[in-house]
Amino acid sequence: MVQIPNTPASLPPAQRSVPTSADVARLAGVSRATVSYVLNNTRAVRISEPTRRRVHQAAKELGYVPHAAARSLRAGHSRMVLMPAPAVPLGPLYSQFLSDLQGALGRLEYTVVLYGTGGLHGDAAARAWAELRPVAVIVPGPGIGPEGVAVLKRSGARAVVTLGPEPVDGAHALLMDHEAVGRCAAGHLYARGRRRIGVVVPEEPGLRAFSRPRLAGVRHALRDTDATVTVLPLAYDEECAARLAARCRELALDGVFAYNDEYAMLLMRALQDDGARIPEDTAVVGADDLMLGRLLRPRLSTVHLELPSGRDLAELVDRAVREPGAAPETHTALGATVVHRDSS
Repeated sequence: MVQIPNTPASLPPAQRSVPTSADVARLAGVSRATVSYVLNNTRAVRISEPTRRRVHQAAKELGYVPHAAARSLRAGHSRMVLMPAPAVPLGPLYSQFLSDLQGALGRLEYTVVLYGTGGLHGDAAARAWAELRPVAVIVPGPGIGPEGVAVLKRSGARAVVTLGPEPVDGAHALLMDHEAVGRCAAGHLYARGRRRIGVVVPEEPGLRAFSRPRLAGVRHALRDTDATVTVLPLAYDEECAARLAARCRELALDGVFAYNDEYAMLLMRALQDDGARIPEDTAVVGADDLMLGRLLRPRLSTVHLELPSGRDLAELVDRAVREPGAAPETHTALGATVVHRDSS
């Protein structure tokens, strides 16, 4: 390809300025409007394939990328979807969900930004998110209230979607019924003849929003039965698990729902080290249906969670962005079913 003299690409690095769309237009031999149409993938204007290739080649040669802020000003809104980072390490199940969601939003031409809150919570965090002027915000867990939703919308967010146990006024909601997880696990243990049932509640504070409703689900399922429920606080640590295994023996617990598969595997190993036979002495049930649970011996019984698909959530976000005045939608998005294996 013939280079035009004195373009940014032909100058020494120290003399180069930031390339502009005008530079791309000159090198490609097209108008700046055509450059904008091609690089912003505007569907309303028909551009020939040779012209598209010429524009992309010129942009690549010059090292030009569109300016997101300028594009947002022209469109009247950004294409940024903000996802506040959870306050706890992401497990494999949620990480896969996030990956699917990011891919689906990318195919709809949104940019997903995972945002660390820096210790801010609730409506204070919402004000920090609003500073970035996202077009949509997806909030995991009970991390925002009606005032925070209003702040985001006043700052230009067209869609706020919450993933939690209850809807929030003004926001679209995917209701995550974690009580159903506890109900499934408790019902399974009771049906297998277990009557002295322990429930592992992680000591990590960021998990309380999920562990408390799961515990409530166990209690609800076993209400008015002859079963007892014992709360078993557990930090994700081998020494803590060893102490808890000894306590399970002292309490003669014959069944444990261990919050999720990772805590279940930790406790199951400690129970075995303490001499317990699984499931003969103590049945163990986790949740999330991770592959690692199938590799254990005995294989781990679990509660399989049916999370919303990334595509469905991405389509909800896109629909809300295109129709910001529409009434908020509410969907139940967490299915739970027991997978019976050797540990129970």
